[in-house]
Amino acid sequence: MTKRIGYRSWRWSALWWYYFFLLWSTIAGQTRYSIPEELKQGSIVGNLAKDLGLGLSEIFDRKLRVASEAGEQYFTVDAGKGELVVNDRIDREALCGQSVSCVLTLQVVIDKPLQLYRVEVEILDINDNSPIFPSQNIILEISESTAAGARFPVETAQDIDVGVNSVRSYTISKDDYFSLKIKDVSGGRKVPELVLSKPLDREKKAKHQLQLTALDGGNPVKSGTSLITINVLDINDNFPIFEKNVYKVSLSENTAQGASILQLIARDIDEGPNGDVEYSFGAHIPDTVLSLFNINSLTGEMRLTGILDFETNSNYEIDISAKDRGTPRMEGHCSVHIEVLDVNDNAPNIFLTSQPNSVPEDSPSGTVVALISARDLDSGDNGKVVLQLPKGCHFNLKPSFSDNYALVTGDSLDRERFSEYNIDITATDLGSPPLSTTTTVHVTVTDVNDNPPVFTQPFYSVYLKENNVPGSILHSVSASDLDLGDNAKISYSILDSKVQDVSVSSYVYINSDNGSIYSMHSFDYEKLKVFQIQVQAKDQGSPSLSSNATVHVFILDQNDNAPAVIYPSSAALGSLSHQRMPRSAKAGHLVTKVTAVDADSGHNAWISYRLAEATDASLFTVNLYTGEVRTKRAVSEQDDSSQRLLIEIKDDGEPVQSSTVTVSILLEDGLHEPILDLRHKLSEPSRKTGRITLYLILSLASVSVLSLVTLLILAVKCIRSSRSSGSCCMRRSDCDDYKNPNRNLQIQLNTDGPIKYVEVLGGDMLSQSQSFRSCMSPMSEYSDFTLIKPSSTTDFKEVISVLDASLPDSTWTFESQQVRNQCTCYTPHLHRYTFFSGVCMKYLKHIYQ
Repeated sequence: MTKRIGYRSWRWSALWWYYFFLLWSTIAGQTRYSIPEELKQGSIVGNLAKDLGLGLSEIFDRKLRVASEAGEQYFTVDAGKGELVVNDRIDREALCGQSVSCVLTLQVVIDKPLQLYRVEVEILDINDNSPIFPSQNIILEISESTAAGARFPVETAQDIDVGVNSVRSYTISKDDYFSLKIKDVSGGRKVPELVLSKPLDREKKAKHQLQLTALDGGNPVKSGTSLITINVLDINDNFPIFEKNVYKVSLSENTAQGASILQLIARDIDEGPNGDVEYSFGAHIPDTVLSLFNINSLTGEMRLTGILDFETNSNYEIDISAKDRGTPRMEGHCSVHIEVLDVNDNAPNIFLTSQPNSVPEDSPSGTVVALISARDLDSGDNGKVVLQLPKGCHFNLKPSFSDNYALVTGDSLDRERFSEYNIDITATDLGSPPLSTTTTVHVTVTDVNDNPPVFTQPFYSVYLKENNVPGSILHSVSASDLDLGDNAKISYSILDSKVQDVSVSSYVYINSDNGSIYSMHSFDYEKLKVFQIQVQAKDQGSPSLSSNATVHVFILDQNDNAPAVIYPSSAALGSLSHQRMPRSAKAGHLVTKVTAVDADSGHNAWISYRLAEATDASLFTVNLYTGEVRTKRAVSEQDDSSQRLLIEIKDDGEPVQSSTVTVSILLEDGLHEPILDLRHKLSEPSRKTGRITLYLILSLASVSVLSLVTLLILAVKCIRSSRSSGSCCMRRSDCDDYKNPNRNLQIQLNTDGPIKYVEVLGGDMLSQSQSFRSCMSPMSEYSDFTLIKPSSTTDFKEVISVLDASLPDSTWTFESQQVRNQCTCYTPHLHRYTFFSGVCMKYLKHIYQ
């Protein structure tokens, strides 16, 4: 009985697959093979590679594999020959039952690129089963009053083979009373019937035995037999007769248990017990039918006792028997056909034909991610399935064929925003009400190198004290990359550039792994104040991406330079300077002016002057800020003719740096008054002084013209060479000799010390309007430029153009003070320059930190 249940299950399943494959067979491009069942393992089905148009190398390279919708792997592919071969024994009867068509559907999946082919293998029946009767002994009881020509249906033989291999004919052993007739019934079945050739005579023969043989149409022919035993009974010669030979009923598969199905009625014209009818199912009804249906033996009412399932079995044919209570009992037969109607009670199923592939984030729209199929066990609209994706999804479903779809990318992907997707695919049928199923497909987005490294800031400012220790760390830069793996591994490097015509790589070194920048040597603020480093961060992707950042390195000044004396000049005489002054000098007489500069900046360059030692401290004083040496009182006859002053010059740095200069002053009688005092003498009209004044004016004018021409030439040259030279500052200085006002100008270049200057000499040494000096600072990219215009009196008019190295100001305020022949310039940043007697002197570098 179990075998028969399995047979019916396979039969209906095969019937469902038959209609499914029949629909699929209409699709162009499918491959179909036909093989007999029971082939040996390894038997060749066909050359799959050739039929699919694939080369043998593609089978291995593209990973061709075969999947069967039947569940068991009956076939495999010989990768060496491209042939589809049998992998396991195929029993058509076990696989498809008695279905007319038995087709195995194979899905051939090929990767790289992903493709799906449909291959059908039809399993042909062979005659490997003999007809079998449900019972080997059939017992019939026939009344002797039965009239000749009466027919008695007997059990039909079953042959699980199909087509010509199924049961085709019956024969019976020779008997004088009985012959065999074949009756065709619905469904193409043939039912054997015994026909009474002449009336029976129980007294002559009470029992008849006949050999019933069933023959199939195979080659060779197979057969099965059953022994029919006929017991001849006495007189109850009427059997029950149903109103219909065939009853047809349609039931919905959701019909409730206990519902009445059909009322059967059979009548027997006999009287008494011979006319009482009892209803029952046929002798060989499967248990599956008995579990679903019940018949009332007295009333003939059929009821549903189980749960119908259209997908399991959609049709039932039930034999009903009606027997009387006579002796012998007589019976009538009818057939009930029950058709099960489908309702939408099965939700769709979603199958992943191939596992989802990981997708690079730069994949173009339409890239196939996975192959998906949908199935619904219901029929009609209840079995039609529609797949949907959520709104706003980055993927689309592309229909392929017969409820097969390809999941493809819909738009561009960005792994940095979403590295993976859980895609909910909903399958909904067209039933009423519709049923749906949701499956989640996980898709991973792989990284490509589409993000360059990004620095934490585009510009870095580093402040470094000069005289630093070589090898010390300057700064650390950092960059990040949104990519993964090698695409996010960053190496740092310094782009080649020039700093003072030297490669920046000779100044600094960068650790390529962590971005730490180290100094290669000690820096000097006076030589280099600021420079830039272009740092590049590059990832290790292919192709690699990079970005740059600028590091501004500012060298901070340290007080490492002592003040340098630029006047009085001591290049030839060491630290000793000789000055002369008349004994007639009054209090406040300007003896000389000490001028010093400091190569440092800020507070480190603030200079102050102090009289450290003196032969007579009561006679001279030094201005703290200007360095002017003046008499504190009038010179007396008792003062020594030789005076020695030691002047200390200090800056305002920490620690303090200082230098000294020794000034030797010779007091002489009858020495000309300095130009500072000529202003008072000239105011007294006299013929002698007027004539001297006229000569002095003419001399000064001629020398001034020549000096201006020379200064203009020097200025032009200075401007042209300003890129390579420092800065220019021209100042007027004292002359050592003024005896020949018409002498040629002398130009002297002084390159000693931190201040470079050009000195133009001409005229009397006492004439402070006959000398011009151009001072050039190597620490500045601009020039301090001072021009003293000669005058016939001691009232000087300066024209000053100053550009400071550390603070390149664009606007200067000029202030002329008619006090002691002194002019002062102020910059917007409160840089103050004092000019006296043509000597350029920085009075105050900074007054604020």
